[in-house]
Amino acid sequence: MGKRQSRPWIVSDELWSLVEPLLPDPAPKRVEGRPRVPDRQALCGILFVLHTGIQWEYLPQELGFGSGMTCWRRLAAWNEAGVWDQLHLVLLKKLRVARKLDWSRAVIDSPCQGRSAGPKSGPSPVDRARPGSKHHLIVDGQGIPLAVSLTGGNRNDVTQLMPLLNKIPSVAGLVGRPHRRPDSVLADRGYDHDKYRRLVWALGVKPVIARRGVPHGSGLGLYRWVVERTIAWLHGFRRLRIRWERRDDIHEAFLGLATCLITHRHVQRLC
Repeated sequence: MGKRQSRPWIVSDELWSLVEPLLPDPAPKRVEGRPRVPDRQALCGILFVLHTGIQWEYLPQELGFGSGMTCWRRLAAWNEAGVWDQLHLVLLKKLRVARKLDWSRAVIDSPCQGRSAGPKSGPSPVDRARPGSKHHLIVDGQGIPLAVSLTGGNRNDVTQLMPLLNKIPSVAGLVGRPHRRPDSVLADRGYDHDKYRRLVWALGVKPVIARRGVPHGSGLGLYRWVVERTIAWLHGFRRLRIRWERRDDIHEAFLGLATCLITHRHVQRLC
C-alpha cells in the first residue's frame, strides 16, 4: 500500500477536498463562547484516536485537535449524517472510473473483534462466552472494501452474507448502469448453507463456498487471502482491535472511517 506517513492522523489537502463537501452545516451556537474548533482539526483528532487507540479524555489538546468531547460529538454527528458512507462511495467511483474495481468476484469474512459490551455485542464462541463483537467484511477481488458491518460475537457468519451483499452500494462512474453485484462471492465453511446459496443465486451472484466435512484443498485460499489482508489493515487501526465504545454507532463510525481510509489508499495509488 506504499509508505505510510509518520503522522497518519494529519488530514492531507487531497483527502480534505473529498471530505469537506460532505460535512453537514454546523448547528448555530445558542450562546457565545469559545470559537468553534475547525472541522479539519476535529477530524485530525478523530484520526488520532482511531490510529492510536487513546481514550477520548486523554486526547492531547496541545496538538490543536480540540477536546476529546468535541471530537466525539463531531464523529457522532458526521456518522449520523452518513458522511462515511458518502465518502466511501465517492472513493469507489474514482476506482471504477480508473477500472480498478474487480467485480469478477467478492470475498467475505467475519473475524471476531474482541471483548466489548453494549448493543451489538454477544457471548463470543471463541472467548469463553465473554461479550464480544464481530466485524463482517466483503471486498472485491483485490481486497478493496465494498461493505462492512458490526454484530454481536454470537451471530453466525452466514446470517450476514445477504445483508453484506445487499449493502454493497451502486457504483457509477462509467457509461451504462451503475455496478453493484459481483459475479461471484467466495466464502469459507462458516457460510456453508444451501438456503443461503439459493438466496445468493437469486441475486444473480454465483456462490463459491467451501463445504463442511470436505478435506481442505479446495483452492479458495488462492483468492480468499485478500480479505484476510484487508482485515489486517482494518485492525491495524488500534481503536478497532478492542471495542471500547458502549454505543454501537460510535464504533460503527470508526469502522466506516477506517474503511474509507483503506479505500483512499487504493485511490492514492492511481496518482
